[in-house]
Amino acid sequence: MTTGDAIVVPPLYTGYPGVAFGGYVAGVLAEHTGAGTVRVDFRGPVPPGVPVRMAGTADGGAELGERERPLATARPAELLLDAPAAPGWDESSAAAEAVRAAPPSGLVDCFGCGMDRTPERGLRLHCGPVPGRALVAAGWVPSPALAGPDGLLPPELVWGALDCPGNWAGRMLGTQRAGAVTASLTGSLLRPVRTGEPYVSYAWLLSESGRKHTMGVAVATADGELCALAEALWLDPRPAG
Repeated sequence: MTTGDAIVVPPLYTGYPGVAFGGYVAGVLAEHTGAGTVRVDFRGPVPPGVPVRMAGTADGGAELGERERPLATARPAELLLDAPAAPGWDESSAAAEAVRAAPPSGLVDCFGCGMDRTPERGLRLHCGPVPGRALVAAGWVPSPALAGPDGLLPPELVWGALDCPGNWAGRMLGTQRAGAVTASLTGSLLRPVRTGEPYVSYAWLLSESGRKHTMGVAVATADGELCALAEALWLDPRPAG
């Protein structure tokens, strides 16, 4: 929610403990810019439950946090990314169920992918490898409890669905380590996402270099029509010492 020139991230929307969920933050900033495609760069953890300054920038973007040291910035961008065909609903749901049965280590109570979140308190994007495809996927149904007045999933939560799948792809398809964080998210919302209906979120590995892992992420209807698309950069935690 916004208060004057500040944003307060509700405590429900957390990623790591005491840190606002990056996908939600990205979505709020993207909506503030009004651009069709937006790149959001994260520079520090955004605290939930307290007012944080948000302001427009001269380049048509937005920033969150103090002007001298913003926590996140957004600006209009281009997204040159071709998404592979979405996996089917049955195989995406099976991939998610397999991960729930044997979850990897290092998971936290994240709004996007926390294992203990109910549908009313999270997106439950538990992506698992799809057999025969170089991608991870999850079949999911956004709860009507998360809907706006129009019955749609709010844009900032659609951005949330473009966040966590990149983490799962980095860990399951690449060399990304537990504890990695979203460094940037460049996304575009293509069509509304309606609560109570089935969707597939999926992600694939684009490149890796040292601590940097770049993934493509998409949200599609159960019939395979793209709803949202993003390129995500994740950073491994710095080595101890």
